[in-house]
Amino acid sequence: MAAAGSMVSSAPGRSALAWVMAAWASFVLLPWYKVEGGFLSFDWLAQPTDATPAIILALGGRPWLLPLVLPLLLASWLVARNKPKSLAIAGAAGLLWLAIEGFSIIHSGWGFGLLTQVAGTPGPIQPGLGWGAALYAVAMLMFIAEALAARGWCKGDRFVVGSLSIVIASLILFVAYPLLSILTSAIKDNDGNVVPALFVEKIFSANIWSLRCLYGEGSCGVAWNTVAIAVLVGFFCTALGLALALIALRTKLPAKWLLRGLSILPIITPPFVIGLALILLFGRAGIVTNLMSVHLGIPRSRWIYGMAGITIAQVLAFTPIAFLVLVGVLQGVSPSMEEASQTLRASRWRTFRTVTWPLIRPGLASAFLISFIESMADFANPLVLGGNFNVLSTDIFFAVVGAAHDQGRAAVLAIVLLMFTLAAFVIQRRWIGSRSYVTVAGKGDGGVPATLPKALRIGCYAAVVPWLVLTIVVYGIILCGGFVQSIGRDNTPTLEYFLTAFSIEKGVNGWFFSGSAWPSLLMTIGLALVAMPFTAALGILTAYLLDRQRFAGRTMFEFLAMMSFAIPGTVIGVSYILAFNVPPVQLTGTGLIIVTSFIFRNMPVAIRAGLANLGQIDKSLDEASLTLGARSFATLRRVILPILKPAIVTAMIYSFVRAVTAVSAVIFLASGRFNLATVYIVGRADVGEYGIAIVYSAVMIVVMMVILIGIQLLVGERRLGRRRAGPEAVVAAI
Repeated sequence: MAAAGSMVSSAPGRSALAWVMAAWASFVLLPWYKVEGGFLSFDWLAQPTDATPAIILALGGRPWLLPLVLPLLLASWLVARNKPKSLAIAGAAGLLWLAIEGFSIIHSGWGFGLLTQVAGTPGPIQPGLGWGAALYAVAMLMFIAEALAARGWCKGDRFVVGSLSIVIASLILFVAYPLLSILTSAIKDNDGNVVPALFVEKIFSANIWSLRCLYGEGSCGVAWNTVAIAVLVGFFCTALGLALALIALRTKLPAKWLLRGLSILPIITPPFVIGLALILLFGRAGIVTNLMSVHLGIPRSRWIYGMAGITIAQVLAFTPIAFLVLVGVLQGVSPSMEEASQTLRASRWRTFRTVTWPLIRPGLASAFLISFIESMADFANPLVLGGNFNVLSTDIFFAVVGAAHDQGRAAVLAIVLLMFTLAAFVIQRRWIGSRSYVTVAGKGDGGVPATLPKALRIGCYAAVVPWLVLTIVVYGIILCGGFVQSIGRDNTPTLEYFLTAFSIEKGVNGWFFSGSAWPSLLMTIGLALVAMPFTAALGILTAYLLDRQRFAGRTMFEFLAMMSFAIPGTVIGVSYILAFNVPPVQLTGTGLIIVTSFIFRNMPVAIRAGLANLGQIDKSLDEASLTLGARSFATLRRVILPILKPAIVTAMIYSFVRAVTAVSAVIFLASGRFNLATVYIVGRADVGEYGIAIVYSAVMIVVMMVILIGIQLLVGERRLGRRRAGPEAVVAAI
């Protein structure tokens, strides 16, 4: 006991000492400002530049950096005196001065007009902060976490307090700060003047809130158009996702791998490509339209452009997300509960209605919320299929890049979108309620999942088969359209488009990639693979903190984590440019800004999938691990994460796919050095090179499918110690 107590008491000292050493290294050894050519170029070691360590810069002409050493001295003294409870003073002082000097002195002089007036000069300049400043900020943040843990926050668990600190700080920097940068423009005119009356006029505009369509006098406002489509898409995606999950896990349908493969295809496709395929099928000159006109005499129409076309495209694109969430939740339903119901002579339908359905409510709510938000934030499909039917995301895009360039209107529309997202968030929480949905406990479960009622099974097939048929047709168009001259008109086979994009030639120095699409494809996959593990880790960690910890501001914390998912990628891209184009955090033009946007744009799906699965895991497992002496980090790593494999797979798959297929945000963030696949495809489609655009999409689908299979094999399958139902055993979700 004495040894254990000694070990626990000394642990904070070792941890705090490590952060003190890291902070001194950041100030004395690492480059303080942004390194031209990259950190690994080592140019900053060869000669004094702006990227030299802070201590040298402070003594050589930038004295405003010198006060940053005072928190380091204070922290060192407190650690030496074993006073961790007071480290918060040093951490807060360091972060405060870092923020003050970073925003007050920028690349062009004083960062605030008041400072210019007081000083009477343009002021000194400094570049964007670099790796040294980043490590210094993290160390200061960890000093605060050490102090809070020493004072008993979160039961004194340093891992939990530190994780909360890192996640909250990351969300503030990469979600709240960029959005604040663009939302503040809602009360400004195009010249930057604050005009509150203009904000009131814009937010109550009839173009946003009009209900004239209900009276047959015109079209409804863009807000109601967006909500109507989002509700329809949320309902259909959740229903189809549940039907797919039930068929995959509760029926003896042969070749389920084919069902899973078809259900995952839409999620690995650039969204505007689905819209393009629908136009090639159902447009005025589409394949199906031509057949119906010639053989059935049905006149040509433009029905695919508008609400119907957007809804179909989004249901095709977002149903797999609902399926990935629901299949993990359905796997977690305890078969023994269903067997107990049938033992008490309940029918299969009553068992499903009274046992299975209530237990999967968190998954249903999460699937609907994700589909609803995805629909509201979708930009590509409404841009391709919208026609005269406007939605919030496209209106925001045209407000930013259109001839009017009304950034204030874009900000107002973003606020409206946030309002609807918050409403959906609140409704979801109320529908789930405070009931318990635990199905995975510490004891074994040898039950076999209940067979579906016949009527429900038929209903699932009736819903899924048309969706699968349309999916097959759409992907037939995508996979074949790039290998014919002009699909539907001239179906002569050709490799012209493929060789233009992906040719490989042999030169003097050997083989090389000569196709025009190779650089963007390799760059996109590389950045997506970098972002993928960070997205999954940060999302699952956030879900763990939300589900297993109780702290003040938990609801606001969850909403902040979900906020980036609700904002259209267009707004994310513009807000990142406004926030990170100039010091103190200068990321524009780098690969880091693209990776960061990937992480925080896609993290909410990992959070929702993690929460849905954690809601089924009894907290007695955590308690048993802690009772046996394991700390919270060991409990998370050894007990919780193995059971969360479906959520991990969902997070990694969604993160990778969305990073590769993202278009609305990265179209603003991509640069000549960091050109991405979707930007390349949009560029080819914009000049009418549809063959190259489609063949590129087909190659992306094949490459991503191979990588996704590798992710599934790497993560593995969750083992719950349950019996398998013969040769048609339940398999893990792709």
